[in-house]
Amino acid sequence: MDNKTLAKILSALQPRDDCEELTTALLKLAVFSSTKQISQASEKQKNYLKFTKKEIESMPEPIKVLLIYNDRMITYRFHNGVYQSRYRRDGYHVEVASSDLTVLRKKFLDEVSSQIPKEKEDTRFPFMRDFVQQWIKEKEIDVKENTMKSYIGLINAHILPAFGDKRINAISRSDVKSYLSELVSANKNRTAAKLKQLLGAIFDVAAEDYGIKSPMTKVTLPHYETKKGKALTKAEEKTLVDWCVLHQNSSAASALLVLLYTGMRVGELKTATLHENYIECETEKIRKGYEREFRKIPISPMLRKVMPYIDFNKAVTASHGWIKDKLNEIFNHAHHPHELRYTFITRAKECGCNFELVMLWDGHKFDGDVKSSKVDRGYTDYSEEYYFTEIEKFEYAL
Repeated sequence: MDNKTLAKILSALQPRDDCEELTTALLKLAVFSSTKQISQASEKQKNYLKFTKKEIESMPEPIKVLLIYNDRMITYRFHNGVYQSRYRRDGYHVEVASSDLTVLRKKFLDEVSSQIPKEKEDTRFPFMRDFVQQWIKEKEIDVKENTMKSYIGLINAHILPAFGDKRINAISRSDVKSYLSELVSANKNRTAAKLKQLLGAIFDVAAEDYGIKSPMTKVTLPHYETKKGKALTKAEEKTLVDWCVLHQNSSAASALLVLLYTGMRVGELKTATLHENYIECETEKIRKGYEREFRKIPISPMLRKVMPYIDFNKAVTASHGWIKDKLNEIFNHAHHPHELRYTFITRAKECGCNFELVMLWDGHKFDGDVKSSKVDRGYTDYSEEYYFTEIEKFEYAL
């Protein structure tokens, strides 16, 4: 019974001359009592959205606080074949409708979740993307170009996509560990190890500059055995030399022979110049800011044997990729170019060459296998005659 109907009834019950006043009063009281009962019954029939335990557990914490802990009862009505629910309190403005009650509940949760107030960011701390750019600028002062390229590659491929849009204080240990664990699960252990080291260096600076705790504390990775190179066997060495002789017109062949019998790093090859009894190159592993260092590598008996098959101009212009491809072709990916350096050092020691001189030839600052080398290098100046005659021991049969 609506208000209009009640008004009509009350109007019809106005006292008349032919109706006793008491009868009219009793009728009015009956109508009032009936209206109150209808109203109470209507109140009891209110419909409330009920959420399952699973739905409650999946709710974001702010929604649990709003609906469960604060005991908010969300009502709905069924009108014209459609369930409707509205909530306009506590900063939320939600209106949803559906012909299916289950869908209505889901719509309500989705909509109220989308309106959760976002926490205010602490603008005192920079975004990771901005901090990393500043870190790069500072690092470029004392880090070599090739090393910096490696850092930037890791930053662009991994750190920025994963953490670039987060402020440095908002990156947690679990965030970092979760990302590194994904790499480990994908068998990218080496990348994960490099990133752990790089992130550690970045957050060390961030912690000092902004007084935050580094999220790298106690971040661990599964043990990963770094694959170390190994010298070629003499049989493999012969296979390589035979291939180079057969393909002597190839720049890669010339480069492979030079690397094999000088111990140069591939990156040093482009700086090499040929002299009568030695090859000179710039040592690659020198920290930025230090003076450039050049070294002389005497031409050994083994190198003299293959010199007729080497076009030195082609050798120094051969690309790293071309050299690597040809070595993979010869040994079916069993060896990489740096292992030619291992081979030179191994053969020199096997031939009885002075270990200190071997280090001078190959550009090592310190050899852990030669315990006295660090001291001896500082107090020993080898004569040029000894420097060049010692290489004559570097001869053996293939």
